Amino acid sequence: MNSKETGDRIKIAVQKSGRLTEHSMDLLVRCGLSYSRGKDRLICYGENMPIDVLLVRDDDIPDLVQEDVCDLGIVGLNIIEESALALRADGASRLFDQVATLDFGQCRLSFAVPRGTPYRDAGSLAGKRIATSYPRTVSDYLERNGVDANVVVFSGAVEIAPSLGRADLICDLVSSGETLKAHDLQEVATVLESRAALIRTPVELAPAKARWVERLLQRIEGVLQVKESKYIMLHAPRAALKEITALLPGSEAPTIMTLEGTDDKVAVHAVCRENVFWETLEQLKEVGASSMLVLPVEKMLA
Repeated sequence: MNSKETGDRIKIAVQKSGRLTEHSMDLLVRCGLSYSRGKDRLICYGENMPIDVLLVRDDDIPDLVQEDVCDLGIVGLNIIEESALALRADGASRLFDQVATLDFGQCRLSFAVPRGTPYRDAGSLAGKRIATSYPRTVSDYLERNGVDANVVVFSGAVEIAPSLGRADLICDLVSSGETLKAHDLQEVATVLESRAALIRTPVELAPAKARWVERLLQRIEGVLQVKESKYIMLHAPRAALKEITALLPGSEAPTIMTLEGTDDKVAVHAVCRENVFWETLEQLKEVGASSMLVLPVEKMLA
């Protein structure tokens, strides 16, 4: 039987189109996944790892994971919160585990009003019609703040609801804020900070699948660790080692090596878990560092 047809393969649910799609697939590629995808197919088949990626609607991802259709999913915290509130309303608990937050998809779920509309605090929402694609999250916010308002479920381009007369204000995802400006809206309050997250089924996996999932999680952690990491090499006077190592941003203990033919200088190699800016190099030079070289880090495994 073709390995693509067996039940031994890991299934990962990813948004089929939208702000998380490209970043999610790039993350998996950086973890070593090579995949093929037929024209108009919504499944990407892993060629070198027993992993298949299902491209689906983002709000379907929590259900697919908690129903054990998929083993893992990459989805925004905004979708996770909306799904959790839906389950709570039905008297159920969340049936998936959030195992990591990722370094992309940063945005916020915020209220936005037509420009010039007065807003003081949550009490200003009382009696208003609020258009949103996240009715449970907005309703929960209103309830926690003791505000009575009308939540209008609006899918698609929520930002046009006030101009259509369907709502007084909106609550929608905001990243740069340019879409709000284009529709003469201004952001006034944040309900939820969001970014991409990795979720997994709580169902016990077969040993072979479990090993591959743990292997993939290790690789994801390694990719996240090196996002801003740099490998720096330099020559340093022995007398200035303490000052120089203190200037290396986010570095663990560096590797110190002797230089052939000299006793007063050493080579210093270090992985810096923060970005290395020109100002850092200039400060290092001021205390005696020389021959500095900064390289990107592609992979890291603790």
